[in-house]
Amino acid sequence: MLTRRDALKKGALAAALLGSGGLMAQAPRTPLQIVGPWEIGGLAPTNSGFVFTRLQVTETLLNAQDDGTPLPGLAERWNRSADGLSWRFTLRPSARFHDGSPVTAAAAVRCLEAARVAPALLSLAPIRLIETEGASTIVIRLREPNASLPAMLAHSSTMVIAPASYGVDGSVRSIIGSGPYRITQLTPPQLVECAVFDGYDGPKPAIDRVRYLAAGRAETRALMAESGQADLAFGLDPASLVRLRGKRNLTIVSITLPRSVILKVNAGLPALTDVRVRQALSHAIDRGGIAKALLRDPELAATQLFAPSLKAWHNTALPALSFDAVRAKALLAEAGWKRAADGLRDAKGQSFALKLRTFPDRPELPIIATALQAQWREIGINVQVSVGNSGDIPLGHRDGSLQLGLAARNYGNVPDPTGTLLQDFGPGGGDFGAMGWSSEPLGRALSELKRGDVSAEKLAANRLEIARILQAELPVIPISWYRQQVALSSRIRGVSLDPLERSYRLTQMSWRG
Repeated sequence: MLTRRDALKKGALAAALLGSGGLMAQAPRTPLQIVGPWEIGGLAPTNSGFVFTRLQVTETLLNAQDDGTPLPGLAERWNRSADGLSWRFTLRPSARFHDGSPVTAAAAVRCLEAARVAPALLSLAPIRLIETEGASTIVIRLREPNASLPAMLAHSSTMVIAPASYGVDGSVRSIIGSGPYRITQLTPPQLVECAVFDGYDGPKPAIDRVRYLAAGRAETRALMAESGQADLAFGLDPASLVRLRGKRNLTIVSITLPRSVILKVNAGLPALTDVRVRQALSHAIDRGGIAKALLRDPELAATQLFAPSLKAWHNTALPALSFDAVRAKALLAEAGWKRAADGLRDAKGQSFALKLRTFPDRPELPIIATALQAQWREIGINVQVSVGNSGDIPLGHRDGSLQLGLAARNYGNVPDPTGTLLQDFGPGGGDFGAMGWSSEPLGRALSELKRGDVSAEKLAANRLEIARILQAELPVIPISWYRQQVALSSRIRGVSLDPLERSYRLTQMSWRG
Protein backbone atom coordinates (compact mmCIF):
# COMPACT_ATOMS: atom_id res chain seq x y z
CA MET A 1 0.00 0.00 0.00
CA LEU A 2 1.34 3.46 -0.90
CA THR A 3 1.49 5.58 2.26
CA ARG A 4 0.85 9.31 2.46
CA ARG A 5 4.56 9.82 3.18
CA ASP A 6 5.41 8.09 -0.12
CA ALA A 7 2.83 10.19 -1.93
CA LEU A 8 4.18 13.43 -0.46
CA LYS A 9 7.73 12.43 -1.40
CA LYS A 10 6.60 11.91 -4.98
CA GLY A 11 4.83 15.27 -4.93
CA ALA A 12 7.89 17.02 -3.51
CA LEU A 13 10.09 15.46 -6.19
CA ALA A 14 7.71 16.63 -8.92
CA ALA A 15 7.70 20.11 -7.42
CA ALA A 16 11.51 20.16 -7.33
CA LEU A 17 11.69 19.17 -10.99
CA LEU A 18 9.21 21.90 -11.90
CA GLY A 19 11.13 24.36 -9.78
CA SER A 20 14.21 23.96 -11.94
CA GLY A 21 12.16 25.46 -14.76
CA GLY A 22 10.63 28.42 -12.92
CA LEU A 23 8.54 27.10 -10.02
CA MET A 24 9.88 29.74 -7.65
CA ALA A 25 9.36 32.60 -10.09
CA GLN A 26 7.23 35.52 -8.95
CA ALA A 27 3.57 34.63 -9.56
CA PRO A 28 1.38 37.07 -11.44
CA ARG A 29 -1.03 39.10 -9.34
CA THR A 30 -4.08 37.73 -11.14
CA PRO A 31 -5.42 34.34 -10.05
CA LEU A 32 -5.24 31.26 -12.20
CA GLN A 33 -8.52 31.30 -14.10
CA ILE A 34 -10.44 28.09 -14.84
CA VAL A 35 -13.59 28.16 -16.92
CA GLY A 36 -15.90 25.20 -17.40
CA PRO A 37 -19.55 24.35 -18.02
CA TRP A 38 -20.30 22.94 -14.56
CA GLU A 39 -22.44 25.14 -12.34
CA ILE A 40 -22.41 25.09 -8.55
CA GLY A 41 -25.83 23.61 -7.95
CA GLY A 42 -25.97 24.24 -4.20
CA LEU A 43 -23.57 23.41 -1.39
CA ALA A 44 -24.69 19.88 -0.56
CA PRO A 45 -21.83 17.45 -1.37
CA THR A 46 -24.14 15.24 -3.42
CA ASN A 47 -24.97 18.21 -5.66
CA SER A 48 -21.69 20.05 -6.14
CA GLY A 49 -19.05 18.24 -4.14
CA PHE A 50 -17.13 17.64 -7.36
CA VAL A 51 -16.54 21.41 -7.74
CA PHE A 52 -14.79 21.61 -4.39
CA THR A 53 -12.78 18.40 -4.65
CA ARG A 54 -11.57 19.34 -8.12
CA LEU A 55 -10.39 22.70 -6.75
CA GLN A 56 -8.67 20.85 -3.87
CA VAL A 57 -10.69 22.79 -1.31
CA THR A 58 -12.11 19.64 0.24
CA GLU A 59 -10.69 16.16 0.72
CA THR A 60 -12.09 12.66 0.87
CA LEU A 61 -10.84 9.85 3.09
CA LEU A 62 -9.11 8.23 0.13
CA ASN A 63 -7.71 9.35 -3.19
CA ALA A 64 -7.03 7.27 -6.29
CA GLN A 65 -4.36 6.69 -8.88
CA ASP A 66 -5.27 7.09 -12.55
CA ASP A 67 -6.14 3.39 -12.72
CA GLY A 68 -8.39 3.59 -9.65
CA THR A 69 -5.93 2.08 -7.15
CA PRO A 70 -6.70 3.59 -3.70
CA LEU A 71 -4.30 6.19 -2.32
CA PRO A 72 -4.16 7.96 1.04
CA GLY A 73 -6.30 11.06 1.40
CA LEU A 74 -7.48 12.38 4.76
CA ALA A 75 -6.90 8.83 5.92
CA GLU A 76 -3.17 8.17 6.01
CA ARG A 77 -3.71 4.41 6.42
CA TRP A 78 -6.52 1.88 6.53
CA ASN A 79 -7.13 -1.81 6.94
CA ARG A 80 -9.91 -4.37 6.58
CA SER A 81 -10.79 -7.18 8.97
CA ALA A 82 -10.28 -10.79 7.89
CA ASP A 83 -14.03 -11.30 7.39
CA GLY A 84 -14.32 -8.10 5.32
CA LEU A 85 -16.99 -6.65 7.60
CA SER A 86 -14.98 -3.95 9.38
CA TRP A 87 -12.81 -1.22 7.89
CA ARG A 88 -10.63 1.14 9.95
CA PHE A 89 -9.38 4.48 8.62
CA THR A 90 -6.81 6.50 10.56
CA LEU A 91 -6.76 10.23 9.83
CA ARG A 92 -3.66 12.36 9.32
CA PRO A 93 -2.93 13.74 12.79
CA SER A 94 -1.89 17.16 11.49
CA ALA A 95 -4.86 17.75 9.17
CA ARG A 96 -6.72 21.00 9.89
CA PHE A 97 -9.88 22.55 8.57
CA HIS A 98 -9.70 26.03 7.09
CA ASP A 99 -11.18 27.51 10.26
CA GLY A 100 -8.20 26.14 12.19
CA SER A 101 -10.06 23.30 13.90
CA PRO A 102 -8.61 19.79 13.75
CA VAL A 103 -10.00 17.19 11.38
CA THR A 104 -11.48 14.64 13.75
CA ALA A 105 -13.07 11.26 13.32
CA ALA A 106 -16.33 12.69 14.66
CA ALA A 107 -16.36 15.41 11.97
CA ALA A 108 -15.69 12.84 9.25
CA VAL A 109 -18.41 10.48 10.53
CA ARG A 110 -20.97 13.29 10.39
CA CYS A 111 -20.16 13.84 6.69
CA LEU A 112 -20.19 10.13 5.90
CA GLU A 113 -23.56 9.70 7.56
CA ALA A 114 -24.96 12.50 5.38
CA ALA A 115 -23.47 10.76 2.33
CA ARG A 116 -25.48 7.61 3.13
CA VAL A 117 -28.78 9.28 2.27
CA ALA A 118 -30.11 8.26 -1.17
CA PRO A 119 -29.46 9.11 -3.93
CA ALA A 120 -25.91 9.67 -2.68
CA LEU A 121 -23.50 6.94 -3.74
CA LEU A 122 -22.67 5.69 -0.25
CA SER A 123 -26.33 4.76 0.22
CA LEU A 124 -25.54 1.73 -1.98
CA ALA A 125 -22.93 0.38 0.42
CA PRO A 126 -24.15 -2.28 2.90
CA ILE A 127 -23.15 -0.16 5.90
CA ARG A 128 -24.44 -1.26 9.28
CA LEU A 129 -22.70 1.34 11.41
CA ILE A 130 -20.13 4.15 11.18
CA GLU A 131 -18.45 5.02 14.45
CA THR A 132 -15.37 6.64 15.90
CA GLU A 133 -12.57 4.86 17.69
CA GLY A 134 -10.75 7.58 19.53
CA ALA A 135 -10.24 11.03 18.04
CA SER A 136 -8.61 9.97 14.79
CA THR A 137 -9.98 6.56 13.74
CA ILE A 138 -13.18 5.86 11.82
CA VAL A 139 -14.67 2.37 11.83
CA ILE A 140 -17.15 1.34 9.15
CA ARG A 141 -19.01 -1.88 9.90
CA LEU A 142 -20.77 -3.67 7.05
CA ARG A 143 -23.59 -6.17 6.81
CA GLU A 144 -21.67 -8.01 4.10
CA PRO A 145 -18.24 -7.61 2.48
CA ASN A 146 -17.92 -4.73 0.01
CA ALA A 147 -14.72 -4.53 -2.02
CA SER A 148 -15.89 -1.24 -3.59
CA LEU A 149 -15.92 0.68 -0.31
CA PRO A 150 -12.47 2.35 -0.78
CA ALA A 151 -13.54 3.59 -4.22
CA MET A 152 -16.79 4.98 -2.82
CA LEU A 153 -14.82 6.85 -0.15
CA ALA A 154 -12.88 8.59 -2.91
CA HIS A 155 -16.08 9.98 -4.45
CA SER A 156 -16.74 13.71 -4.07
CA SER A 157 -20.08 13.14 -2.32
CA THR A 158 -18.13 11.78 0.68
CA MET A 159 -15.97 14.90 1.07
CA VAL A 160 -15.27 15.92 4.65
CA ILE A 161 -16.10 19.44 5.81
CA ALA A 162 -15.82 21.14 9.19
CA PRO A 163 -18.67 21.10 11.72
CA ALA A 164 -18.90 24.88 11.28
CA SER A 165 -19.99 24.29 7.68
CA TYR A 166 -23.44 23.22 8.88
CA GLY A 167 -26.34 25.43 9.92
CA VAL A 168 -28.57 24.77 12.92
CA ASP A 169 -30.98 22.89 10.66
CA GLY A 170 -28.21 20.51 9.56
CA SER A 171 -27.92 21.86 6.01
CA VAL A 172 -24.56 22.88 4.53
CA ARG A 173 -24.21 26.67 4.75
CA SER A 174 -20.53 27.06 3.81
CA ILE A 175 -17.67 24.94 2.54
CA ILE A 176 -14.89 24.72 5.13
CA GLY A 177 -12.57 22.01 3.87
CA SER A 178 -9.09 20.80 4.71
CA GLY A 179 -7.36 20.91 1.33
CA PRO A 180 -4.47 23.07 0.16
CA TYR A 181 -6.90 25.78 -1.01
CA ARG A 182 -9.57 27.63 0.96
CA ILE A 183 -12.57 29.50 -0.41
CA THR A 184 -12.38 33.28 -0.38
CA GLN A 185 -15.51 33.97 -2.44
CA LEU A 186 -18.40 31.73 -3.36
CA THR A 187 -21.25 32.97 -5.56
CA PRO A 188 -23.39 30.06 -6.76
CA PRO A 189 -24.11 29.00 -9.39
CA GLN A 190 -21.17 30.50 -11.26
CA LEU A 191 -18.18 31.63 -9.24
CA VAL A 192 -15.76 30.35 -6.63
CA GLU A 193 -12.42 31.92 -5.73
CA CYS A 194 -9.75 30.22 -3.64
CA ALA A 195 -6.44 31.04 -2.00
CA VAL A 196 -3.70 28.88 -0.55
CA PHE A 197 -4.48 27.59 2.94
CA ASP A 198 -1.37 28.26 5.03
CA GLY A 199 -2.39 25.64 7.59
CA TYR A 200 -2.34 22.76 5.11
CA ASP A 201 -0.16 19.88 6.29
CA GLY A 202 1.36 19.15 2.88
CA PRO A 203 3.58 20.98 0.38
CA LYS A 204 2.54 24.57 -0.31
CA PRO A 205 1.20 25.09 -3.85
CA ALA A 206 3.13 27.35 -6.21
CA ILE A 207 -0.04 29.04 -7.45
CA ASP A 208 -1.51 31.03 -4.61
CA ARG A 209 -4.95 32.01 -6.00
CA VAL A 210 -7.45 30.23 -8.23
CA ARG A 211 -10.75 31.36 -9.72
CA TYR A 212 -13.38 29.05 -11.23
CA LEU A 213 -16.14 30.42 -13.44
CA ALA A 214 -19.05 28.39 -14.83
CA ALA A 215 -19.89 29.62 -18.33
CA GLY A 216 -22.78 27.90 -20.06
CA ARG A 217 -21.82 28.45 -23.70
CA ALA A 218 -18.91 26.60 -25.27
CA GLU A 219 -18.24 29.58 -27.54
CA THR A 220 -17.83 31.80 -24.48
CA ARG A 221 -15.32 29.43 -22.93
CA ALA A 222 -13.34 29.27 -26.17
CA LEU A 223 -13.28 33.06 -26.50
CA MET A 224 -12.07 33.40 -22.91
CA ALA A 225 -9.18 31.04 -23.67
CA GLU A 226 -8.38 32.83 -26.92
CA SER A 227 -8.37 36.29 -25.31
CA GLY A 228 -6.26 35.23 -22.32
CA GLN A 229 -9.12 35.50 -19.83
CA ALA A 230 -8.90 31.77 -19.02
CA ASP A 231 -5.79 29.75 -18.22
CA LEU A 232 -7.67 26.45 -18.39
CA ALA A 233 -10.81 26.14 -20.50
CA PHE A 234 -12.82 22.90 -20.26
CA GLY A 235 -15.80 21.71 -22.29
CA LEU A 236 -14.86 23.04 -25.71
CA ASP A 237 -16.87 22.29 -28.82
CA PRO A 238 -15.16 20.62 -31.81
CA ALA A 239 -15.38 23.70 -34.07
CA SER A 240 -13.72 25.94 -31.46
CA LEU A 241 -10.98 23.38 -30.89
CA VAL A 242 -10.02 23.54 -34.58
CA ARG A 243 -9.67 27.32 -34.31
CA LEU A 244 -7.83 27.30 -30.98
CA ARG A 245 -5.21 24.82 -32.17
CA GLY A 246 -3.84 27.55 -34.42
CA LYS A 247 -3.26 30.06 -31.59
CA ARG A 248 0.34 30.58 -30.51
CA ASN A 249 -0.56 31.47 -26.91
CA LEU A 250 -2.51 28.26 -26.36
CA THR A 251 -1.88 24.55 -26.14
CA ILE A 252 -4.60 21.93 -26.43
CA VAL A 253 -4.07 19.03 -24.05
CA SER A 254 -6.26 15.96 -24.10
CA ILE A 255 -6.90 12.67 -22.38
CA THR A 256 -9.28 9.82 -23.10
CA LEU A 257 -11.76 9.48 -20.26
CA PRO A 258 -13.73 6.43 -19.11
CA ARG A 259 -16.78 8.44 -20.17
CA SER A 260 -19.33 7.52 -22.84
CA VAL A 261 -22.03 9.53 -24.56
CA ILE A 262 -25.14 7.42 -23.98
CA LEU A 263 -28.79 7.39 -24.86
CA LYS A 264 -30.85 6.59 -21.78
CA VAL A 265 -33.96 4.69 -22.84
CA ASN A 266 -37.19 4.38 -20.88
CA ALA A 267 -37.67 0.68 -21.51
CA GLY A 268 -40.90 0.84 -19.51
CA LEU A 269 -42.67 2.66 -22.34
CA PRO A 270 -44.80 0.33 -24.49
CA ALA A 271 -42.94 1.48 -27.61
CA LEU A 272 -39.52 0.73 -26.08
CA THR A 273 -40.15 -2.40 -24.00
CA ASP A 274 -39.37 -4.69 -26.95
CA VAL A 275 -35.59 -5.14 -27.16
CA ARG A 276 -35.91 -5.27 -30.96
CA VAL A 277 -37.01 -1.64 -30.95
CA ARG A 278 -34.03 -0.60 -28.82
CA GLN A 279 -31.77 -2.55 -31.17
CA ALA A 280 -33.39 -0.79 -34.12
CA LEU A 281 -32.68 2.60 -32.54
CA SER A 282 -29.06 1.53 -32.15
CA HIS A 283 -28.67 0.17 -35.69
CA ALA A 284 -30.01 3.45 -37.10
CA ILE A 285 -27.16 5.42 -35.50
CA ASP A 286 -24.19 6.25 -37.74
CA ARG A 287 -21.62 6.44 -34.96
CA GLY A 288 -18.71 6.67 -37.36
CA GLY A 289 -20.28 9.63 -39.13
CA ILE A 290 -21.04 11.38 -35.83
CA ALA A 291 -17.50 10.84 -34.55
CA LYS A 292 -15.88 12.03 -37.78
CA ALA A 293 -18.13 14.92 -38.78
CA LEU A 294 -19.30 16.25 -35.42
CA LEU A 295 -16.63 15.25 -32.91
CA ARG A 296 -13.77 15.54 -35.43
CA ASP A 297 -12.28 12.34 -34.01
CA PRO A 298 -13.17 9.06 -35.79
CA GLU A 299 -11.67 6.96 -32.98
CA LEU A 300 -14.45 8.03 -30.63
CA ALA A 301 -17.20 6.02 -32.37
CA ALA A 302 -18.42 3.65 -29.63
CA THR A 303 -18.43 -0.04 -30.46
CA GLN A 304 -19.69 -0.86 -26.95
CA LEU A 305 -20.49 0.94 -23.71
CA PHE A 306 -17.08 0.75 -22.03
CA ALA A 307 -14.21 2.48 -23.80
CA PRO A 308 -10.83 0.75 -24.25
CA SER A 309 -9.47 2.99 -21.47
CA LEU A 310 -11.51 0.84 -19.06
CA LYS A 311 -9.38 -2.20 -19.85
CA ALA A 312 -10.95 -4.53 -17.29
CA TRP A 313 -14.46 -3.77 -18.58
CA HIS A 314 -13.94 -3.42 -22.33
CA ASN A 315 -15.04 -6.75 -23.80
CA THR A 316 -13.01 -7.33 -26.97
CA ALA A 317 -15.10 -10.44 -27.77
CA LEU A 318 -18.29 -8.42 -28.31
CA PRO A 319 -19.51 -7.82 -31.88
CA ALA A 320 -19.22 -4.09 -32.48
CA LEU A 321 -22.33 -1.95 -32.51
CA SER A 322 -23.05 -1.34 -36.18
CA PHE A 323 -24.83 1.14 -38.44
CA ASP A 324 -27.36 -0.82 -40.48
CA ALA A 325 -30.52 1.04 -41.44
CA VAL A 326 -31.89 -1.95 -43.34
CA ARG A 327 -31.59 -4.13 -40.25
CA ALA A 328 -33.16 -1.38 -38.14
CA LYS A 329 -36.23 -1.26 -40.38
CA ALA A 330 -36.54 -5.05 -40.34
CA LEU A 331 -36.42 -5.15 -36.54
CA LEU A 332 -39.14 -2.50 -36.31
CA ALA A 333 -41.32 -4.47 -38.70
CA GLU A 334 -40.79 -7.63 -36.62
CA ALA A 335 -41.88 -5.66 -33.54
CA GLY A 336 -45.17 -4.72 -35.26
CA TRP A 337 -44.44 -1.22 -36.51
CA LYS A 338 -45.64 -0.35 -40.01
CA ARG A 339 -44.60 2.55 -42.18
CA ALA A 340 -47.22 5.24 -42.83
CA ALA A 341 -47.01 8.55 -44.64
CA ASP A 342 -46.20 10.37 -41.40
CA GLY A 343 -43.84 7.76 -39.96
CA LEU A 344 -44.27 4.52 -38.07
CA ARG A 345 -47.53 3.36 -36.53
CA ASP A 346 -48.46 0.30 -34.50
CA ALA A 347 -51.35 -2.10 -35.06
CA LYS A 348 -53.72 0.28 -33.26
CA GLY A 349 -52.66 3.26 -35.34
CA GLN A 350 -50.54 4.88 -32.61
CA SER A 351 -47.61 6.81 -34.06
CA PHE A 352 -44.03 6.14 -32.99
CA ALA A 353 -43.13 9.58 -31.60
CA LEU A 354 -40.63 10.22 -28.82
CA LYS A 355 -39.09 13.15 -26.97
CA LEU A 356 -35.35 13.30 -26.33
CA ARG A 357 -33.97 15.47 -23.54
CA THR A 358 -30.39 16.67 -23.41
CA PHE A 359 -28.38 19.64 -22.15
CA PRO A 360 -25.57 21.96 -23.33
CA ASP A 361 -23.11 21.48 -20.43
CA ARG A 362 -21.30 19.09 -22.76
CA PRO A 363 -21.34 21.16 -25.99
CA GLU A 364 -21.37 18.14 -28.29
CA LEU A 365 -24.63 16.77 -26.87
CA PRO A 366 -27.12 19.10 -28.63
CA ILE A 367 -25.47 18.61 -32.02
CA ILE A 368 -25.38 14.83 -31.53
CA ALA A 369 -29.07 14.98 -30.59
CA THR A 370 -29.86 16.75 -33.85
CA ALA A 371 -27.95 14.10 -35.80
CA LEU A 372 -29.81 11.30 -34.01
CA GLN A 373 -33.12 12.98 -34.77
CA ALA A 374 -32.30 13.00 -38.49
CA GLN A 375 -31.01 9.41 -38.53
CA TRP A 376 -34.08 8.05 -36.75
CA ARG A 377 -36.34 9.98 -39.11
CA GLU A 378 -34.82 7.91 -41.93
CA ILE A 379 -36.31 4.74 -40.40
CA GLY A 380 -39.66 6.37 -39.64
CA ILE A 381 -39.27 7.37 -35.99
CA ASN A 382 -40.23 10.95 -35.15
CA VAL A 383 -38.19 12.39 -32.29
CA GLN A 384 -38.54 15.84 -30.75
CA VAL A 385 -35.36 17.22 -29.19
CA SER A 386 -35.54 19.32 -26.04
CA VAL A 387 -32.34 21.07 -24.83
CA GLY A 388 -32.71 22.00 -21.18
CA ASN A 389 -30.37 21.51 -18.24
CA SER A 390 -28.58 18.46 -16.87
CA GLY A 391 -31.11 18.08 -14.06
CA ASP A 392 -33.94 17.38 -16.50
CA ILE A 393 -32.84 13.79 -17.10
CA PRO A 394 -32.69 12.74 -13.42
CA LEU A 395 -35.97 14.57 -12.82
CA GLY A 396 -37.58 12.73 -15.72
CA HIS A 397 -36.30 9.43 -14.37
CA ARG A 398 -37.79 10.06 -10.95
CA ASP A 399 -41.20 11.29 -12.10
CA GLY A 400 -41.42 8.75 -14.94
CA SER A 401 -41.76 11.35 -17.71
CA LEU A 402 -38.45 10.73 -19.47
CA GLN A 403 -38.60 8.90 -22.80
CA LEU A 404 -35.06 9.34 -24.15
CA GLY A 405 -32.14 11.17 -22.54
CA LEU A 406 -28.77 11.98 -24.13
CA ALA A 407 -25.96 12.42 -21.64
CA ALA A 408 -22.25 11.79 -21.05
CA ARG A 409 -21.61 9.29 -18.25
CA ASN A 410 -18.21 8.79 -16.62
CA TYR A 411 -17.95 5.16 -15.56
CA GLY A 412 -14.74 5.99 -13.69
CA ASN A 413 -16.39 8.74 -11.65
CA VAL A 414 -16.07 6.29 -8.78
CA PRO A 415 -12.53 4.89 -9.20
CA ASP A 416 -13.99 1.36 -9.30
CA PRO A 417 -16.76 1.45 -11.96
CA THR A 418 -18.74 -1.07 -9.90
CA GLY A 419 -20.01 1.78 -7.73
CA THR A 420 -21.32 3.76 -10.70
CA LEU A 421 -22.85 0.66 -12.27
CA LEU A 422 -24.63 -0.17 -9.03
CA GLN A 423 -26.13 3.32 -9.20
CA ASP A 424 -27.13 2.92 -12.83
CA PHE A 425 -28.23 -0.70 -13.13
CA GLY A 426 -29.14 -1.78 -9.63
CA PRO A 427 -32.74 -2.30 -8.49
CA GLY A 428 -34.85 0.58 -9.78
CA GLY A 429 -32.19 1.74 -12.22
CA GLY A 430 -30.55 5.14 -11.88
CA ASP A 431 -30.70 8.75 -12.99
CA PHE A 432 -28.30 8.14 -15.88
CA GLY A 433 -28.81 4.39 -16.16
CA ALA A 434 -31.61 1.89 -16.63
CA MET A 435 -35.25 2.96 -16.61
CA GLY A 436 -38.00 0.38 -16.73
CA TRP A 437 -35.43 -2.38 -17.21
CA SER A 438 -33.62 -4.83 -14.95
CA SER A 439 -31.60 -8.03 -15.30
CA GLU A 440 -31.15 -10.70 -12.64
CA PRO A 441 -27.90 -12.04 -14.16
CA LEU A 442 -26.45 -8.55 -14.28
CA GLY A 443 -27.57 -7.96 -10.70
CA ARG A 444 -25.84 -11.14 -9.55
CA ALA A 445 -22.63 -10.19 -11.34
CA LEU A 446 -22.67 -6.71 -9.77
CA SER A 447 -23.32 -8.19 -6.32
CA GLU A 448 -20.29 -10.47 -6.60
CA LEU A 449 -18.15 -7.56 -7.77
CA LYS A 450 -19.37 -5.46 -4.86
CA ARG A 451 -18.59 -8.15 -2.30
CA GLY A 452 -15.30 -9.12 -3.89
CA ASP A 453 -15.43 -12.54 -2.19
CA VAL A 454 -14.87 -14.68 -5.29
CA SER A 455 -11.73 -15.45 -7.29
CA ALA A 456 -10.02 -12.84 -9.44
CA GLU A 457 -10.92 -14.93 -12.49
CA LYS A 458 -14.60 -14.85 -11.55
CA LEU A 459 -14.48 -11.08 -10.96
CA ALA A 460 -12.93 -10.58 -14.41
CA ALA A 461 -15.57 -12.82 -15.99
CA ASN A 462 -18.33 -10.84 -14.25
CA ARG A 463 -17.09 -7.57 -15.74
CA LEU A 464 -17.15 -8.98 -19.24
CA GLU A 465 -20.57 -10.56 -18.66
CA ILE A 466 -21.98 -7.19 -17.56
CA ALA A 467 -20.66 -5.63 -20.77
CA ARG A 468 -22.25 -8.46 -22.78
CA ILE A 469 -25.68 -8.12 -21.15
CA LEU A 470 -25.74 -4.35 -21.61
CA GLN A 471 -24.78 -4.77 -25.27
CA ALA A 472 -27.53 -7.33 -25.86
CA GLU A 473 -30.33 -5.54 -23.98
CA LEU A 474 -29.41 -1.88 -24.55
CA PRO A 475 -31.07 -0.25 -21.53
CA VAL A 476 -28.69 2.55 -22.47
CA ILE A 477 -27.40 2.87 -26.03
CA PRO A 478 -23.74 3.90 -26.47
CA ILE A 479 -23.09 6.64 -29.04
CA SER A 480 -19.46 7.69 -28.62
CA TRP A 481 -16.53 7.56 -26.28
CA TYR A 482 -15.07 10.72 -24.82
CA ARG A 483 -11.88 12.71 -25.00
CA GLN A 484 -11.37 15.57 -22.58
CA GLN A 485 -9.71 18.46 -24.42
CA VAL A 486 -8.59 21.55 -22.56
CA ALA A 487 -7.20 24.83 -23.83
CA LEU A 488 -4.13 25.69 -21.80
CA SER A 489 -2.61 29.16 -21.43
CA SER A 490 1.10 29.66 -21.98
CA ARG A 491 1.25 31.28 -18.51
CA ILE A 492 1.23 27.97 -16.66
CA ARG A 493 3.14 24.72 -16.60
CA GLY A 494 2.86 21.35 -14.90
CA VAL A 495 -0.70 20.67 -16.10
CA SER A 496 -1.88 17.07 -16.18
CA LEU A 497 -5.44 15.88 -16.68
CA ASP A 498 -7.11 13.49 -14.29
CA PRO A 499 -8.84 10.65 -16.19
CA LEU A 500 -11.15 10.14 -13.20
CA GLU A 501 -12.06 13.86 -13.16
CA ARG A 502 -11.56 14.04 -9.41
CA SER A 503 -9.08 16.92 -9.36
CA TYR A 504 -7.68 19.76 -11.45
CA ARG A 505 -4.30 18.90 -9.87
CA LEU A 506 -3.64 22.54 -9.07
CA THR A 507 -0.85 21.71 -6.65
CA GLN A 508 1.22 20.32 -9.54
CA MET A 509 0.99 23.58 -11.51
CA SER A 510 3.24 26.62 -11.48
CA TRP A 511 3.60 29.90 -13.33
CA ARG A 512 6.04 30.16 -16.20
CA GLY A 513 8.91 32.58 -16.06
